[in-house]
Amino acid sequence: MGIEQAPTPEGREAARGLKEAAKAEEQKVEAEKGSDLAKGADRVEERSRSSDGKSAGEKQI
Repeated sequence: MGIEQAPTPEGREAARGLKEAAKAEEQKVEAEKGSDLAKGADRVEERSRSSDGKSAGEKQI
């Protein structure tokens, strides 16, 4: 759900805080790593391979 779709003002504020916290954490990790984190499908593939060495497609077969 997007920030503006939250049903209450408190929910929208919480969503904004979560989004900002996630952005800050991502920037911290990228700074420590020395390069950008993979985004989108590349990220899914990277996370999948790091867990057990198989791609997401191989796991569905």
